[in-house]
Amino acid sequence: MSVFLILAIKKYIVLPKSLQGIMPVLIIPVFASLIVGLSLFYVLGTPMAVVNKAVADFLSSLSGGSAIVLGLLLGTMMAFDMGGPVNKAAYAFGTSTLVAGQGSAVMAAVMAGGMVPPLGIGLATFLFAKKFTEDQKEAGKAAVVLGASFITEGAIPFAAADPGRVLPSIMVGGAVAGAISMGLGATLAVPHGGVFVLFAVTNILQYVIAIFAGTVVTAGLLGVLKKDIA
Repeated sequence: MSVFLILAIKKYIVLPKSLQGIMPVLIIPVFASLIVGLSLFYVLGTPMAVVNKAVADFLSSLSGGSAIVLGLLLGTMMAFDMGGPVNKAAYAFGTSTLVAGQGSAVMAAVMAGGMVPPLGIGLATFLFAKKFTEDQKEAGKAAVVLGASFITEGAIPFAAADPGRVLPSIMVGGAVAGAISMGLGATLAVPHGGVFVLFAVTNILQYVIAIFAGTVVTAGLLGVLKKDIA
């Protein structure tokens, strides 16, 4: 859903040339998030509540002896639509597992999976510069900051421009991060914040390894799948 919105925004919102640089880092993420959020609240609220409950029940059924599978699934969901309904369902499930004063392995996996897409794309713009336009390379710097802040929407402009290559790359990277985070037993005691709340993470080294691994996998896949720009 978010990807199609971005394509529409790029088509119908035309800024002066002097302001075009802010399209991928400000205008597109803000408008896409606003439209998706309002649509979910006013149009899709009731049916999505039913769907989210079904998803939460399914995820709860995996939270016993299938920690790695659950982490893999949550990481994939976080990257799938980058702030859309699937992402929000995974995030809502993660926040529901938080208990005051205690860390949640599920929340840790959710945040790891959500940080990886923009981080991996940002890394790819540095490692494989020939595969990105100058504007994308500039946007890649912002994507790193957004990813470090757990703002998955930073990946949206890149996914909108090349969904066939970007979406699989970020989904695999998110899955890797979520699975490793759960498998290594990292937990998180707060619902948001990215690197700024690492103080609330237990097994912090393992958690950083999980995020790093997912980031590298995403960047590596982009390097393989994307073609050099002529």
